[in-house]
Amino acid sequence: MYRPLKMELSIPIRKQATSFKLTHTKRFAQFHKRIQQELLQHRVITHNPFCQWFEEGNATPLQVKAFVVQFSVFSNLFLMAQLKKMINADSIEGMRASKEILANEIGVVFHQAHKAKVKQKIRNKDKEGDPELVSTEGTIEGGLFHFRAAHFEWLLRICEKLNLKFTEVGKRRHGTPATLFFCDELSRLYGHEDYRISSAASYAVENWAAAGFWKQLICGFEIFKKKHCPGLPLAFFTWHDRLEDQHALHTQEELEEYFFEHPDLDQNLFIQSGNEMMEGVWTFWEGLDEQRKSLEKKSLKLG
Repeated sequence: MYRPLKMELSIPIRKQATSFKLTHTKRFAQFHKRIQQELLQHRVITHNPFCQWFEEGNATPLQVKAFVVQFSVFSNLFLMAQLKKMINADSIEGMRASKEILANEIGVVFHQAHKAKVKQKIRNKDKEGDPELVSTEGTIEGGLFHFRAAHFEWLLRICEKLNLKFTEVGKRRHGTPATLFFCDELSRLYGHEDYRISSAASYAVENWAAAGFWKQLICGFEIFKKKHCPGLPLAFFTWHDRLEDQHALHTQEELEEYFFEHPDLDQNLFIQSGNEMMEGVWTFWEGLDEQRKSLEKKSLKLG
């Protein structure tokens, strides 16, 4: 009696599951269309004047130093936002995902047990933290910590070549109002205690990072390197560019998974929070653009 009854019930259950899946897919397609139109067309993605200028390779040593100082402030203060995101996660999986990013940022290299070739390439232990050799894939589980593998230390190698001292970079006191506004918005939104807001800000940051600005910076630095600083190490930028190329492939899948796990997702809140984060990012680049123009005017007056 029990088995046939179960078989009879299985048919409507399957129909309900199929119906839910179709409804979910349709709702997600509509939501994704809204995101494309209302979030991913933000000017920080479609038109970033500073990155467009920097890519041309006309930056002076003074302008490059000023840019690196501000980027160092963002890079260092980002750790605080990432820590808050980890603490405020709404699941153990989310906490671990945030912890992966934080630990990697401070020097735990991604472990890839199945890729022995990576280990074979590293002969000198001092090079184990070199971003040119450190993998962009894997997990911190089983990974080794190296001071030299901390992302901020990669940036310090650039600072050294630009004659910038450790005491001149990375601290809040070195940030312009625009840079500090961006960092504070990261802390407020990306690290928000409401994980719905945090997830929206994270999605915005991922799409900004994957939109190509790393490549624009690399192009500008390569020209600058030939003109002014032959020994300038660029691995900090090239590593992050490789990382974002991979993230771009997963961003859409992660959004759909998040949407499926939160069927009551407030779409308006998600898009609003994402745009607030984009505005924070835009303020950072707008400040950099104003700074480089100001330095250019000063240079012309002195000339």
